[in-house]
Amino acid sequence: GLPVAPGMVAVDPDVIPLGSRVFINGVEYLAADTGGAIKGNIIDIAMETHKEADDFGRRAAEVWFIAPQEQ
Repeated sequence: GLPVAPGMVAVDPDVIPLGSRVFINGVEYLAADTGGAIKGNIIDIAMETHKEADDFGRRAAEVWFIAPQEQ
């Protein structure tokens, strides 16, 4: 896979397919990772630093996604 970097999110691939474009509060991200704690309607947004992630915390948000087209 890809190394995790800002602009990426971890998702549950049973909910949001990997490779999807994900829009959270008008900001676009790439669904490029999964995680053991990422189940159902939980998304983990990659941040520049651990402090930035701590400061951001947990939030409820409206999420839209566009799944990648099958080839």
